[in-house]
Amino acid sequence: MLGRLIALVTPRAPSSFPPPVSHRDIASTASMKEIAIFASGCFWGTQHIFLKHFPPEPAPGKGIISTAVGYTGGKESVANPNYKTVCSGSTGHAEAVRIEFDPSLVGYDDLVEFFYRTHDPTTANRQGGDVGTQYRSAIFTTTPEQATVAKRVTDEVQAKHFTPKGTKIVTDIQPAGPWWNAEDYHQLYLFKNPGGYQCPTHRPHW
Repeated sequence: MLGRLIALVTPRAPSSFPPPVSHRDIASTASMKEIAIFASGCFWGTQHIFLKHFPPEPAPGKGIISTAVGYTGGKESVANPNYKTVCSGSTGHAEAVRIEFDPSLVGYDDLVEFFYRTHDPTTANRQGGDVGTQYRSAIFTTTPEQATVAKRVTDEVQAKHFTPKGTKIVTDIQPAGPWWNAEDYHQLYLFKNPGGYQCPTHRPHW
C-alpha cells in the first residue's frame, strides 16, 4: 500500500505505449465480443499484464479489445464507490479489471488460466504487501458458460500447479454484479507511469 501511495504522488516519465489503445472501441473489427472481469490485487498491475500479453494492436491483436479498471463485488447499498472508500474496506468492493475480448482470437479459458498464472490465488485478501478485501482474488462471471469454464480451469490449475505444493486456491468465483469505473488517473496507470508501483505477484509464475 505504501508503494502505491508513493507512486501516486511521484512524477514519472511518460510511457511509449499509447494509452488510448485499451479504451478505443474497435468492436467493429471483431466478429463478436464478450466481457471478462478479474480481480487479482492492485488493478494497476492486473490491467498492465493482461494488455502486455494480449495487446490490441497491431490489428487484429491477440484478443483483447478494450480494458478498464474499476470496482465490483461490493455491497449493493453502495453506489459509485471511489478509491478512498474502497480502500477503507467498508464497501466490500474488489479492485478489478473489465476486459472486452474477441473469443475468436482468445478463449475465455485462456484468460482464466492467464489470470491464475499471473498472481497468487492462494492468499486470502492479499497480494504481496497489499492487504484487504479490495485485493482479493476473484473471478466475476458474466454468463453461465463462463462460470462453468472458470470452475473447470480452476480445478485444472489447482491439480497441476498447487496441489503438488500443498497449497489451495482461494479465489472467489461469482456472478458479476454492478461495475463502477475507477477514477481516470487509475486507467492504464503503469503505461503512463512505467516506474510506478507494481505488485510483485503480477508476473508469470509458470
